Amino acid sequence: MGKVTPLKIDVNDGRLPLKDKGLDMKDFSSVAELRRDQLEKLAAGFRMFAHFGFNEGVAGHITYRDPEFPDHFWVNPLGVHFSQISVSDLILVNHEGEVVQGDKAVNVAAFAIHSRLHKARPDVNAAAHSHSIYGRTFSTLGKLLDPISQDACAFYETQAIYKDFSGVVEEVDEGDMIAEALGDKKVIILQNHGILTTGPSVDIALWFYTSMERCCQAQLMADAAGETQLIPHDTAVKTRSFIANDVAAWASFQPAFDMICKKEPDLFD
Repeated sequence: MGKVTPLKIDVNDGRLPLKDKGLDMKDFSSVAELRRDQLEKLAAGFRMFAHFGFNEGVAGHITYRDPEFPDHFWVNPLGVHFSQISVSDLILVNHEGEVVQGDKAVNVAAFAIHSRLHKARPDVNAAAHSHSIYGRTFSTLGKLLDPISQDACAFYETQAIYKDFSGVVEEVDEGDMIAEALGDKKVIILQNHGILTTGPSVDIALWFYTSMERCCQAQLMADAAGETQLIPHDTAVKTRSFIANDVAAWASFQPAFDMICKKEPDLFD
């Protein structure tokens, strides 16, 4: 491997005033503004994962494809607790696994999985995966979420499953297999491992993760209580189109973003 050529992207370039509470959709006038917005959402996502208890040791990673260098993605540095991650801590990694901006290492599984997802799916600009308790518990069942609630309908016919767990993902070949299993779906259950969600923006990938984790919890509880009643196909599709389109998913993320920004404003550092 040759010497890595570092990039020098000023992550403070394009910083805009913090949005008002609620649904304030911004128009960006430059790549720098878009990048900065999404890096703020990325840092906020790690803070949210810590707040909700989705973190587990050094496991877990959320990535954002750089809008200027599409074969590079931003991700959390290995070994930094999610609750301590700010914008300035994020590292930039290329599809060869080289850290081109930042002074810490990348999680090998983050590279092996996310680099292949971003490569296989040009529409996926963000992906989220962690070892949250209900997602990993549900993943042991080797099945998809059922349409048993309004919220679960968001994932009706948009979820996949990867059944070939072989330990910690260390090789890009397995990342390729996960990307192949995902296909054109939005989320995937990694059997005996956990859940992974994607989106065209960090906002959307994070909302799908939060919602999917809770849907896993709801189905585990419902299945333990008795026989569930499935929502009919046409109703499930209609509900999905209303609550899981890009605008609805983006909007659903904003209250949580506002909450974590108020509680932990140092995430913008």
